[in-house]
Amino acid sequence: MISLKNTAQIAKMREAGKILREVEDEVRLAIRPGVTTAELDVLAERLIRKHRAIPSSLHYEGYPCSICASLNDEVVHGIPSDRRVLKEGDILSVDCTLILDGWQADSAFTAGVGAISEDAQKLIRVTEECFWKAVRECVVGNRLGDVGYAVQSHAEANGFTPIREFTGHGIGKAMHEDPAVYNYGEPGRGMRLRSGMTLAVEPMISAGDWHLSIDEDGWCARTVDHSLTAHYEHTIAVTEEGLPEILTLPGFNWEEE
Repeated sequence: MISLKNTAQIAKMREAGKILREVEDEVRLAIRPGVTTAELDVLAERLIRKHRAIPSSLHYEGYPCSICASLNDEVVHGIPSDRRVLKEGDILSVDCTLILDGWQADSAFTAGVGAISEDAQKLIRVTEECFWKAVRECVVGNRLGDVGYAVQSHAEANGFTPIREFTGHGIGKAMHEDPAVYNYGEPGRGMRLRSGMTLAVEPMISAGDWHLSIDEDGWCARTVDHSLTAHYEHTIAVTEEGLPEILTLPGFNWEEE
């Protein structure tokens, strides 16, 4: 069932998004060689709780940490550990979700650790571009297939592949709500977008094949061919007029884009 949000509810999600942006900015600054993913997790949880918010991922269906920290060929749900030390040339995807006053915000980014290869830089750049192309399709009257096609077509035009086994999603009181927001699709197909829909749009892109395996921990998903992957996500609100509001990017103005 689709949950349409009113102005007051979107305002609550906007406040949650503002905090999440501050948290992720601090975590991004801490990413460097020698840091462990467990240290990043501790930092994120401390900052979330400083704002009197709650880390959504912690204990969600048994997940043990406050962020997902996925390295190199890991797409999503990498579990932070003090044994996972970041090395020069790695790329790290950080996915973080929090709850403020009962409302969720969800965002992810991929960052290089020190100096990274040109191929890795391109993968990260194109993944972010996929998001921006997709979010421009998130307008009243368009369909979810338009959003997925925007991701797929841009990724494939650059020699990359969208992940198919995980998707974006609706978001609000719950971390995961209807509908699923696929990173592939056909234009003009799928559910029609309506004002008040709040979505987590999150391209996950592989430099190789999209097929995944799950680690023995039951969480971490990685590419079967061990190709690099990148992830970029924001929580957005479909609006009555024009392009969506990006709730986890406070101050963003489409007119300045």
